[in-house]
Amino acid sequence: MENHSPNYLAPPVSSSTTFLNARTEQELLSGIRKEAEGGCLPSNVASAMEQVYHSYKNAVYQSGDPRADEIVLSNMTIFLDRIFMDVVDPFVFNSHHKAKREPFDYYLLFQNYIRPLIDFRNSYIGNVSLFSEMEEKLKQGHNIILMSNHQTEADPAIIALLIEKSFPYIAENLTYVAGDRVITDPLCKPFSMGRNLICVYSKKHMNDVPELVEMKRKANARSLKEMAMLLRSGSQIFWIAPSGGRDRTDPLTGEWIPAHFDASSVDNMRRLVENSGVPGHIYQLALLCYDIMPPPPQVEKEIGEKRVISFHGVGLSVAPEIGFSETAASSQSPEMAKEAYTEALYNSVSEQYNVLKSAVYGQQGLEASTPNVSLSQP
Repeated sequence: MENHSPNYLAPPVSSSTTFLNARTEQELLSGIRKEAEGGCLPSNVASAMEQVYHSYKNAVYQSGDPRADEIVLSNMTIFLDRIFMDVVDPFVFNSHHKAKREPFDYYLLFQNYIRPLIDFRNSYIGNVSLFSEMEEKLKQGHNIILMSNHQTEADPAIIALLIEKSFPYIAENLTYVAGDRVITDPLCKPFSMGRNLICVYSKKHMNDVPELVEMKRKANARSLKEMAMLLRSGSQIFWIAPSGGRDRTDPLTGEWIPAHFDASSVDNMRRLVENSGVPGHIYQLALLCYDIMPPPPQVEKEIGEKRVISFHGVGLSVAPEIGFSETAASSQSPEMAKEAYTEALYNSVSEQYNVLKSAVYGQQGLEASTPNVSLSQP
């Protein structure tokens, strides 16, 4: 049985008693309305808080956990309190954000919130021995880049929950290259505060507001500079989604598929690693977890999407590095070499993704293993 008891270092600092004193669902929901009516909570945030409460409750109940009531109340009181406190006094992220672990542990907040949503009995990890290899390389001062698909806002917690028992160092020290939406959406900010982040503006939203384009470009240049400095210091592990956003369904089949990688994002990352003066390694990571918290069907400009949450099995897999020179050898131009390398990374992620899909959705479990993807359970 998974242990869901929150283990925060300290009670939330400068908290409002509205949510933390709630002892029942009724008190929690009337607290949201009270703060909205008092003008402390914008009505759109208040209705999002109420909606996420019901969605989370339904998802935890799907798990069949006899302690579902207790888990929902304890996780949601703290989560709603943190959303409310950030609305009252908004946290501002720097281009390089270090996870806030004290006096309140935001990393644990996210872990404890997502843990009850994962069906661990139907969850799988591919090529777990490569995580040991990575840990070894990090200890030697090398840098690691994980080129990954991206499925949900919960990805960082899902990665960490699947590996935290065996590889706590990686789980807690991963730095995520994150789009601006996760540091501006009120329901996402408390979770983002608990992760190490390099904050960037996604290409998909670069031109949403024409007068902000220049500011966004400058901010991205600052973030790249921060990243280059970190890589020069060594022992860094970064997660990046070179597609620039979350995966969506294939319009023809309705199936979820990893979104294609952007060759310039892949190449920027590769060159940053090569020019750092420190040995670096690029691995391909596949994530399968869309059912836990799927994104809206289309990419939305507005901040504040509706959260749909479910209890489900998930998957994570990693594949050995692919050398740039191996894929570039037969390319006629630098552009073609970039494309060939990007395609090779993407194909590796897709191959692993399909194995995870057979295991979780095709009910094949460990039998879905292939010569390239050896599955085990977390």
